[in-house]
Amino acid sequence: MPVHCDVNTLIGILGFMSKLPKKSEKRSKQQTRLRILNAAFGLFWRQGFLRVSMDEIAARAGITKRALYQHFASKDELMAMTLAHSSELAIERLRAFPRASEPDEFIDSFFADLSEWAAKPKWSGGGFTRVVVELADLRGHPARAIARNHKTAVEQWLAEGLATGDVSSRREHAREIMLLTEGAMALMLIHGDRSYVQTAARAAKRLVRRE
Repeated sequence: MPVHCDVNTLIGILGFMSKLPKKSEKRSKQQTRLRILNAAFGLFWRQGFLRVSMDEIAARAGITKRALYQHFASKDELMAMTLAHSSELAIERLRAFPRASEPDEFIDSFFADLSEWAAKPKWSGGGFTRVVVELADLRGHPARAIARNHKTAVEQWLAEGLATGDVSSRREHAREIMLLTEGAMALMLIHGDRSYVQTAARAAKRLVRRE
């Protein structure tokens, strides 16, 4: 999805912290947890979810592996928490997306944003799609449920965005735009050619106008 928050920051992650009795102790544990999530976020998105080890995350966060497991009982838990917060950031950004007056304008802005995101150095596609591919044989993994919920939320947002004009079957068109978006991202990764975004945008507008 066209969500390009900095892959080295997780602003607001402290919301995941439970209440602790002492303020100084709470602040210290929050800071450690934030370092861990920062490290995991960057490594997962750059190297892949399965390739990254807990040792690498601990080293990147500047803590011992034992300290890492005091905050997260397993890599699966850390993956799920990192994805959950990434989804929050992504949906918040989408909600702040400028509202267009016409469906064509909305579609153009959406795909232009995707193209800009894909132009970033070391872009590696949509993390939520990638994690499901990596965990294809683990259907019950919690990260897959988070990815599914995220994609559903994005699809709902697209349907709401199409409400700017006289568009019927908004949910169906949102599904079509999701298909075009996922296809464009996959082909950009394969070919390194961002013109697939423009092709997807044109196809999306034709589908909406065809009513």
